[in-house]
Amino acid sequence: MLQISGVTWAATIGLIVVLLVIDLVLSGIRPHRVGFREATAWSVFYVAVAVVFGVWFGMTYGGDAGTQFFAGYIVEKSLSVDNLFVFVIIMTTFAVPEEYQHKVLTFGIVLALIMRAIFIALGATLLSLFSFMFLVFGLLLIYTAVQLFRHRNEDPDVEDNAVVRGARRVLPITTEYVDGRIITKVDGRRVLTPLFVVLIAIGSIDLLFALDSIPAVFGVTSEPYIVFVANAFALLGLRALFFLVKGLLDRLVYLSTGLSIILGFIGVKLILHWAHEDVSPTVPEISTAVSLVVIVAVLVVVTVASLIRTKNDPTMKAHAGSLRAHKQNATEPGRGET
Repeated sequence: MLQISGVTWAATIGLIVVLLVIDLVLSGIRPHRVGFREATAWSVFYVAVAVVFGVWFGMTYGGDAGTQFFAGYIVEKSLSVDNLFVFVIIMTTFAVPEEYQHKVLTFGIVLALIMRAIFIALGATLLSLFSFMFLVFGLLLIYTAVQLFRHRNEDPDVEDNAVVRGARRVLPITTEYVDGRIITKVDGRRVLTPLFVVLIAIGSIDLLFALDSIPAVFGVTSEPYIVFVANAFALLGLRALFFLVKGLLDRLVYLSTGLSIILGFIGVKLILHWAHEDVSPTVPEISTAVSLVVIVAVLVVVTVASLIRTKNDPTMKAHAGSLRAHKQNATEPGRGET
């Protein structure tokens, strides 16, 4: 286990909070449509911050620790791209005006960070107390990989979200977006705007993603600090990445297949680690370096294959993938990957 001091934890959390505050201030002071140039600049900035941090971390705590961080960061970044598909679906479903999408995404990322911090603390505690949790996490990831592959041509049904339905049923919500506000007054009565429902949708959907992404990154490293920073840096760049690639997401037709392969691979890695520790030391393990190579190779192959496929067949459209079937999609032949 790495010995991460309280000062390092505090400085890291402080850096993340500062970056989040900057995002919130920019989105609150000047709501606007985020263009390609601005999205590119922010995306490069966040990737640069992660790379600089990874280099510093490797130099300070050793090359293996640095490799674990970059492997975890790439895993979370690749899974975050699937989040982007769902964000696009949510924005479209609720017709969020472009000038407010920046604000919605930033608040959504804050919610995601809070929820994932809770999951990380819980996961780290379980793994430290019960070694068989590696087996449980591994089986969970393999199950998720199989379900994602089976329903790779579908999208999650945002409207069928129980939390969203409940919020609409019990809370006073307007039908109009009111200057990007979450709470407003109508006839002297405080009511919520559709932005609140959108935040609920993003938060609850990302909670489901956390159930997969946290075990996945624990398959790369068992260090809670690395798990946390890998998630944090991947999520911090998600807002800018949304505006940068949302026009290209439809072309990544094999992404869900690639993610299912990555989740399955990490699931097997976790099971082998459990068997090595609890069954027999002769059971081979998969190193972090090998994991990093496999993950990068899968992402490169599916990206190149997707771009070639959509170039040859422009009618192809990618889907986020779902963990369960939806009746409305069962009669939609010819869409997504084959």
